[in-house]
Amino acid sequence: MAVDIGKLVSEAKSVISIDALSGKTIAIDAFNTIYQFLSIIRQPDGTPLTDKDNRITSHLSGLLYRTSRLIENGTKPIFVFDGIPPTAKRKTLEARMSRRRAAHEAWEKSKSEGLLEEARMHAMASTSINEYVIGSSKELLRLMGVPFIQAPGEGEAQAAQLSRAGLADASASQDYDSFLFGAEIVIRNLTLTGRRKLPRKNVYVDVSIERIELKELLGKLGITLNQLIWLGMLVGTDFNQGVSKVGPKTALKIASSCKSLDEVVSLVREKYGYDFETDPIEIEHIFTNPDVEEIGAARFSEICSSFSVDKEGLVSFMCDKHGFMEDRVSKIADMLSSAGASRKQKGINSWL
Repeated sequence: MAVDIGKLVSEAKSVISIDALSGKTIAIDAFNTIYQFLSIIRQPDGTPLTDKDNRITSHLSGLLYRTSRLIENGTKPIFVFDGIPPTAKRKTLEARMSRRRAAHEAWEKSKSEGLLEEARMHAMASTSINEYVIGSSKELLRLMGVPFIQAPGEGEAQAAQLSRAGLADASASQDYDSFLFGAEIVIRNLTLTGRRKLPRKNVYVDVSIERIELKELLGKLGITLNQLIWLGMLVGTDFNQGVSKVGPKTALKIASSCKSLDEVVSLVREKYGYDFETDPIEIEHIFTNPDVEEIGAARFSEICSSFSVDKEGLVSFMCDKHGFMEDRVSKIADMLSSAGASRKQKGINSWL
């Protein structure tokens, strides 16, 4: 589970337009974004989009159309893929697999009973990412000329590193964990804008792009980054379960009153009779010293310059192999080629 601090973050959010990101380099949490595409780009009964060979294409549709829209508006995306997760994440991953299996069974049951809205909800909860999804996503990005990085560990941590190094203007993710890894600016809903129907309600809401700055968030909460990490540990992260009956507001009070992690651990033990199931020092270390490649300007330039648009390959991959409409894909390929040529003329410094 991602750290649940949405209510605390709300006051630091600002709604922006896609035009505000023109000229900005955005490091996108690839797994998070692809997961969203797989979840929401589905048929009414929850069945994902597929090609003639029954291969899922929902993620390809999202990556092609929504990423190209960003590029057309002048945004410069670079996707960051997860590597090997920390050992402490194992329980979370196992729990997710169990929930997805249960959701898949519920989806099949709802479909057989003709309960389409319920079926779609369960289908979204059953979403998972496999090697085919990762491989095909990378192939599509390569053909589009959109750079991506394979992180050694957590993608959010690597995206935050690019932000701190001044190589990316912001990180894009739906999860607030990005802040715990030190991302200076986080963009939410980057590829999810538009009207969305609330589950089991005949109510639609407008989803807008949100910008949140770490410095402003810490200022409004009156805490340091280390205290924000402790707060996350108290409510639960991908690496620990959190303290029972301690919500975000209580966690904020505890974290802000403590000067060290030892104080946090002692207070929780005395007041709640709780001991972290994972060594809290290990959890803190994952956020303060994550497994990332320390990418500098030269390495970043090398990565970005190694990608270029392959128009023929893109059309063949999307249309011949996966059944997308050729006229739409060709138009996108032409736009990407023009954008790539313009960037090449300006030089690789246009990414920085």
